[in-house]
Amino acid sequence: MKYYLIAGEASGDLHGANLMKALTKVDPEAEFRFWGGDLMKAAGGTEVKHYRDLAFMGFLEVIMNLGTILKNIKFCKSDIASFNPDVIIFIDYPGFNLRIAKWARQKGYRTHYYISPQIWAWKEGRIKDIKRDIDEMYVILPFEKDFYEKKHNFPVHFVGHPLIDAIHNRVQIDPETFKNENGLDNRPIIALLPGSRKQEIKKMLEIMISVAKDFKDYQFVIAGAPSQEKSFYETFLTTKNVHFVTNKTYDLLSISEAALVTSGTATLETALLKVPQVVCYKGNRVSYEIAKRVINLDYISLVNLILNKTVVAELIQSDFNSKKLKEALKEILTPEKRTELFSDYYDLEKALGGQGASENTAKLIYKATQDGIIEH
Repeated sequence: MKYYLIAGEASGDLHGANLMKALTKVDPEAEFRFWGGDLMKAAGGTEVKHYRDLAFMGFLEVIMNLGTILKNIKFCKSDIASFNPDVIIFIDYPGFNLRIAKWARQKGYRTHYYISPQIWAWKEGRIKDIKRDIDEMYVILPFEKDFYEKKHNFPVHFVGHPLIDAIHNRVQIDPETFKNENGLDNRPIIALLPGSRKQEIKKMLEIMISVAKDFKDYQFVIAGAPSQEKSFYETFLTTKNVHFVTNKTYDLLSISEAALVTSGTATLETALLKVPQVVCYKGNRVSYEIAKRVINLDYISLVNLILNKTVVAELIQSDFNSKKLKEALKEILTPEKRTELFSDYYDLEKALGGQGASENTAKLIYKATQDGIIEH
């Protein structure tokens, strides 16, 4: 069968790639065309656009790039029509994907959504569009099933979280070899995960790096995003005790003592790798003020949201400063706090439902596409 997938961010690229591999197992004749990244490209199929050309964050940034976004939407519709897939698989990225889904439903295409938009956080009104335009929804957070089914009477599939598979299946590395290959010394590592988009990286790294001088017994290592060139990071590598690796985030985290992490999927990845972390976020001031008024959440990190309590420290906007970051990092390096975090991290993994998300989803998509209807 022919599958058209749309992922607009680095995390979607990872989950899309694993889903494509799983689909190939249940459907050896699978043909893929996709919007995604390097990982999906490696999984096979034809790349239409790379997510680095799609990702705009914040309200103002979206408005400033509205022309490009509208051109992409128009092109995507045309490309789908030319490919004529058996099913379209949307992976998160709701601002773009829900627009395509509305058109796709009108044209008679099967529409499946893998990794729900976070409408439980904001824009809950999108549930009307989802119920109208999406045939099957596959959710990866345990509380999402109740949100959809009990609150909105829309049946969905809870398939588990794909990050558990991604982390479980990774090849273990030797710490000494990793350090030698990347020019690091023997001191313990504090990983810096500033995000994947240029505008957020610039905002986050300056403050993250500012505390390096206060922790001379550790070495700080930036996890470079695969979507950015090394040259982009060079202006941040003039500070003593700050190093850089690219496209090796899991390897880096697996041997780190702690991490400073920009809010997003990376907070969950860090937790599943059992690394103590401080969650950080600083956005455009106007965009943040707008978001604060429309988002109804007690936490910004997935770790705290899933466990519904403060497990990891969150430093947001004005609280994300050198003084508070230094204090929070110092705390998670203490034995007492580390023990507490590890216990909560194990509870988190249990709540996420274990391994098999990609395989579960692939089987359901394949069966639904063949049968045209599926039991929930």
